[in-house]
Amino acid sequence: MTPLDTRPSAAEHAPFALTYIDATANALTGTTRASVRALLEGQVGTLHTLTRGVDAAIVHRGYAPDKWTLAESLIHVADVERVFAYRLLRIARADKTPLPGFDHDAWVPETRAARRELVDILTEIDTVRAATLALVRSLDEAAVLQIGTASGHPVSARALVWMIAGHFAHHLDLVRTRYLAEA
Repeated sequence: MTPLDTRPSAAEHAPFALTYIDATANALTGTTRASVRALLEGQVGTLHTLTRGVDAAIVHRGYAPDKWTLAESLIHVADVERVFAYRLLRIARADKTPLPGFDHDAWVPETRAARRELVDILTEIDTVRAATLALVRSLDEAAVLQIGTASGHPVSARALVWMIAGHFAHHLDLVRTRYLAEA
Protein backbone atom coordinates (compact mmCIF):
# COMPACT_ATOMS: atom_id res chain seq x y z
CA MET A 1 0.00 0.00 0.00
CA THR A 2 1.38 3.43 -0.94
CA PRO A 3 1.21 6.50 1.31
CA LEU A 4 -1.47 7.86 -1.03
CA ASP A 5 -3.69 4.87 -0.29
CA THR A 6 -3.35 5.16 3.47
CA ARG A 7 -6.39 6.92 4.88
CA PRO A 8 -5.43 10.43 6.03
CA SER A 9 -5.35 10.99 9.78
CA ALA A 10 -7.57 13.55 11.50
CA ALA A 11 -4.55 15.86 11.80
CA GLU A 12 -4.36 16.04 7.99
CA HIS A 13 -7.69 17.73 7.32
CA ALA A 14 -10.47 19.93 8.67
CA PRO A 15 -13.38 18.23 10.44
CA PHE A 16 -15.77 18.95 7.51
CA ALA A 17 -13.55 16.88 5.21
CA LEU A 18 -14.40 13.71 7.11
CA THR A 19 -17.70 13.52 5.22
CA TYR A 20 -15.79 13.22 1.94
CA ILE A 21 -13.05 10.97 3.28
CA ASP A 22 -15.70 8.64 4.69
CA ALA A 23 -17.54 8.65 1.35
CA THR A 24 -14.31 7.59 -0.32
CA ALA A 25 -13.77 4.82 2.19
CA ASN A 26 -17.35 3.67 1.65
CA ALA A 27 -16.81 3.67 -2.12
CA LEU A 28 -13.64 1.59 -1.71
CA THR A 29 -15.31 -0.98 0.57
CA GLY A 30 -16.61 -4.03 -1.23
CA THR A 31 -15.27 -3.01 -4.63
CA THR A 32 -12.48 -4.23 -6.84
CA ARG A 33 -10.87 -0.78 -6.58
CA ALA A 34 -7.71 -1.38 -4.60
CA SER A 35 -6.63 2.24 -4.28
CA VAL A 36 -7.92 5.77 -4.06
CA ARG A 37 -6.24 6.41 -7.42
CA ALA A 38 -8.15 3.52 -9.01
CA LEU A 39 -11.33 4.95 -7.50
CA LEU A 40 -10.55 8.33 -9.08
CA GLU A 41 -9.95 6.58 -12.40
CA GLY A 42 -13.34 4.85 -12.35
CA GLN A 43 -15.70 7.51 -11.03
CA VAL A 44 -16.31 9.42 -14.25
CA GLY A 45 -17.25 6.22 -16.07
CA THR A 46 -19.68 5.42 -13.28
CA LEU A 47 -21.24 8.88 -13.66
CA HIS A 48 -21.59 8.40 -17.43
CA THR A 49 -23.28 5.03 -16.87
CA LEU A 50 -25.68 6.46 -14.29
CA THR A 51 -26.70 9.41 -16.44
CA ARG A 52 -26.93 7.62 -19.79
CA GLY A 53 -30.29 8.41 -21.36
CA VAL A 54 -31.41 10.79 -18.60
CA ASP A 55 -34.17 13.10 -19.78
CA ALA A 56 -33.40 16.84 -19.96
CA ALA A 57 -36.28 17.54 -17.57
CA ILE A 58 -34.49 15.54 -14.87
CA VAL A 59 -31.21 17.35 -15.54
CA HIS A 60 -32.80 20.72 -14.86
CA ARG A 61 -34.80 20.01 -11.74
CA GLY A 62 -33.91 19.54 -8.10
CA TYR A 63 -34.80 16.39 -6.22
CA ALA A 64 -36.67 18.50 -3.66
CA PRO A 65 -37.71 22.14 -3.25
CA ASP A 66 -34.72 24.46 -2.74
CA LYS A 67 -32.24 21.78 -3.82
CA TRP A 68 -29.83 22.23 -6.70
CA THR A 69 -30.75 20.79 -10.07
CA LEU A 70 -28.78 17.80 -11.29
CA ALA A 71 -26.97 20.13 -13.70
CA GLU A 72 -26.06 22.52 -10.89
CA SER A 73 -24.89 19.65 -8.70
CA LEU A 74 -22.65 18.23 -11.44
CA ILE A 75 -21.12 21.60 -12.27
CA HIS A 76 -20.52 22.03 -8.54
CA VAL A 77 -18.61 18.72 -8.59
CA ALA A 78 -16.34 20.04 -11.35
CA ASP A 79 -15.86 23.39 -9.61
CA VAL A 80 -14.97 21.85 -6.25
CA GLU A 81 -12.60 19.40 -7.90
CA ARG A 82 -10.81 22.33 -9.55
CA VAL A 83 -10.44 24.11 -6.21
CA PHE A 84 -9.27 20.98 -4.38
CA ALA A 85 -6.85 20.12 -7.21
CA TYR A 86 -5.40 23.64 -7.11
CA ARG A 87 -4.90 23.27 -3.37
CA LEU A 88 -3.35 19.85 -4.00
CA LEU A 89 -0.90 21.34 -6.50
CA ARG A 90 0.14 24.16 -4.18
CA ILE A 91 0.53 21.92 -1.13
CA ALA A 92 2.28 19.10 -3.00
CA ARG A 93 4.78 21.68 -4.24
CA ALA A 94 5.50 22.66 -0.60
CA ASP A 95 3.84 26.06 -0.91
CA LYS A 96 3.13 27.12 2.68
CA THR A 97 0.97 30.12 1.73
CA PRO A 98 -2.42 29.76 3.49
CA LEU A 99 -5.12 29.14 0.89
CA PRO A 100 -8.50 30.82 1.34
CA GLY A 101 -11.88 29.14 1.56
CA PHE A 102 -14.65 29.67 -0.97
CA ASP A 103 -18.44 29.89 -0.91
CA HIS A 104 -19.58 27.06 -3.16
CA ASP A 105 -23.24 28.01 -2.65
CA ALA A 106 -22.61 31.48 -4.09
CA TRP A 107 -21.00 29.94 -7.16
CA VAL A 108 -23.99 27.83 -8.20
CA PRO A 109 -26.17 30.60 -9.70
CA GLU A 110 -23.12 31.84 -11.60
CA THR A 111 -22.78 28.51 -13.41
CA ARG A 112 -25.88 29.28 -15.48
CA ALA A 113 -26.56 25.56 -15.42
CA ALA A 114 -30.06 25.93 -16.87
CA ARG A 115 -28.48 26.87 -20.20
CA ARG A 116 -26.24 23.82 -20.36
CA GLU A 117 -26.87 20.33 -21.66
CA LEU A 118 -25.83 17.22 -19.79
CA VAL A 119 -23.38 16.14 -22.50
CA ASP A 120 -21.54 19.47 -22.17
CA ILE A 121 -21.39 19.17 -18.38
CA LEU A 122 -20.10 15.59 -18.57
CA THR A 123 -17.41 16.66 -21.06
CA GLU A 124 -16.31 19.33 -18.60
CA ILE A 125 -16.16 16.78 -15.77
CA ASP A 126 -14.13 14.42 -18.01
CA THR A 127 -11.63 17.18 -18.70
CA VAL A 128 -11.34 18.27 -15.07
CA ARG A 129 -10.84 14.68 -13.91
CA ALA A 130 -8.20 14.04 -16.60
CA ALA A 131 -6.22 17.02 -15.29
CA THR A 132 -6.66 15.86 -11.69
CA LEU A 133 -5.46 12.36 -12.55
CA ALA A 134 -2.40 13.72 -14.34
CA LEU A 135 -1.51 15.66 -11.20
CA VAL A 136 -2.15 12.73 -8.85
CA ARG A 137 -0.08 10.37 -11.01
CA SER A 138 2.84 12.81 -10.85
CA LEU A 139 3.03 12.86 -7.05
CA ASP A 140 5.78 11.01 -5.24
CA GLU A 141 5.75 10.00 -1.57
CA ALA A 142 7.27 13.28 -0.39
CA ALA A 143 4.66 15.32 -2.27
CA VAL A 144 1.76 13.23 -0.96
CA LEU A 145 2.86 13.84 2.62
CA GLN A 146 3.22 17.63 2.33
CA ILE A 147 0.98 19.66 4.65
CA GLY A 148 -0.31 23.14 4.01
CA THR A 149 -3.21 25.29 5.11
CA ALA A 150 -6.57 25.71 3.36
CA SER A 151 -9.71 27.36 4.72
CA GLY A 152 -7.86 27.99 7.98
CA HIS A 153 -7.06 24.31 8.62
CA PRO A 154 -4.04 22.10 8.07
CA VAL A 155 -4.47 19.79 5.10
CA SER A 156 -2.17 17.25 3.49
CA ALA A 157 -1.83 16.55 -0.19
CA ARG A 158 -2.98 13.00 0.59
CA ALA A 159 -6.13 14.26 2.29
CA LEU A 160 -6.93 16.44 -0.72
CA VAL A 161 -6.75 13.44 -3.05
CA TRP A 162 -9.12 11.56 -0.76
CA MET A 163 -11.38 14.62 -0.53
CA ILE A 164 -11.56 14.90 -4.33
CA ALA A 165 -12.53 11.25 -4.66
CA GLY A 166 -14.88 11.43 -1.67
CA HIS A 167 -16.67 14.57 -2.81
CA PHE A 168 -17.28 12.90 -6.17
CA ALA A 169 -18.42 9.70 -4.42
CA HIS A 170 -20.82 11.74 -2.27
CA HIS A 171 -22.36 13.30 -5.36
CA LEU A 172 -22.52 9.97 -7.21
CA ASP A 173 -24.57 8.70 -4.30
CA LEU A 174 -26.88 11.72 -4.60
CA VAL A 175 -27.29 11.08 -8.33
CA ARG A 176 -28.27 7.46 -7.60
CA THR A 177 -30.47 7.98 -4.56
CA ARG A 178 -32.00 11.42 -5.09
CA TYR A 179 -31.87 12.65 -8.68
CA LEU A 180 -32.48 9.35 -10.49
CA ALA A 181 -34.38 7.42 -7.82
CA GLU A 182 -37.71 8.67 -9.14
CA ALA A 183 -36.75 8.79 -12.80
